[in-house]
Amino acid sequence: MSTAARPTPVSDLDLWSDAVLADPYPAYRELRDAGAAVHLRRHAVWVVARYADVRAVLADDMTFSSASGVGINDRMNGLQAGTVLASDDPQHAVLRAVLSEKLAPRALAKLRTQIAEQADSLVRDAVEQGTFDGVGDLAARLPVDVVADLIGLPVQGREVLLPGADAMFAGMGPMDERLEARVPEIMAHQRYIGEMTSREKLTPGSWGAAILDAVDEGRIAPDAAVPLMTAYLVAGMDTTVHSLGNYLRLLAADPGLWKLLKADPSQIGSGFEECLRLESPAQNFTRVTTRAVEMGGEPLPAGARVVVSFASANRDERHYPDPDHFDIRRRPLDHLAFGHAVHGCAGQGLARIEAQALISALLRRVDRLELAGEPVRHLNPTIRGLAKLPVSVVPAGGR
Repeated sequence: MSTAARPTPVSDLDLWSDAVLADPYPAYRELRDAGAAVHLRRHAVWVVARYADVRAVLADDMTFSSASGVGINDRMNGLQAGTVLASDDPQHAVLRAVLSEKLAPRALAKLRTQIAEQADSLVRDAVEQGTFDGVGDLAARLPVDVVADLIGLPVQGREVLLPGADAMFAGMGPMDERLEARVPEIMAHQRYIGEMTSREKLTPGSWGAAILDAVDEGRIAPDAAVPLMTAYLVAGMDTTVHSLGNYLRLLAADPGLWKLLKADPSQIGSGFEECLRLESPAQNFTRVTTRAVEMGGEPLPAGARVVVSFASANRDERHYPDPDHFDIRRRPLDHLAFGHAVHGCAGQGLARIEAQALISALLRRVDRLELAGEPVRHLNPTIRGLAKLPVSVVPAGGR
């Protein structure tokens, strides 16, 4: 990276139109082919869409700052300011350290049995139906139960969590009538978290209790507790819901893939990584440049809001051969679905445990998993996933 030298390519693409949200990959390819950084005239932002450039941006948090929010509309970016998602070091490091021990591999390993039992219970109930919604009955249930339990929330009131989380991710896109209609969901979510952030409501020893411990010990300010709780609830639910839903769709649509996993369940993890690469749940976040900088020969001015496209990077043919093809043997451990560097997803280890638990339970209880109808796409400016996934199963030992 060096100082700017020439104008950047310009595009009139609307990355947040319904047509692009339904199938963003042709638009991403167009942006990758246009240049290392492309100015989107309609929204007055720049886009970085190639793998090498996205990775470089994520690794340089001194130049590409998160402190002004990671969406594209100023209203929601203002609400994010100072949170673990929308902050730079040293503030970011202080906030992230609060739950670092809870999210360490050794701590997460102790949760495997509990999460496996939760997954098996959900799968058992779904399989008994024969035909069910892979999203509503499985993918949207497990992460909500797991994360809410870990935070220490009571069962009552949890129904606001997933709609609120989805609305918050929607809030990172352009402010329009559809987003305005979802503001009440965001407010209900925030009211609930605010009411639950107390010793009387949270389970002792939970993640939520650890956040309150950090307040009592003076490690974080009292007004940081609710935003920190919110950040882990939102990030720990919605992205995992759609990761699991996307994986289930791939498995249900390909009988050969299901047979492969039945024969060799050790491939569950590599399949999940390839699913994350192919259908990244978090499509794009943004950064703001702190200085004039050149990206792959394209100039970016200081103060530019830059869309950093994880999803496009993960489909970049410059980095991955045949990137639009799902290859369970690819093992793309360098994918950027969880971000990279200091803002890499803190809960990615938990998401992997949940995926392993859910698919393992299905493999034990199901001989065949098939689509029972057309999957329904869920349109969200930030998150890619499904609203519904009709599937049918033949139970293990059945015909």
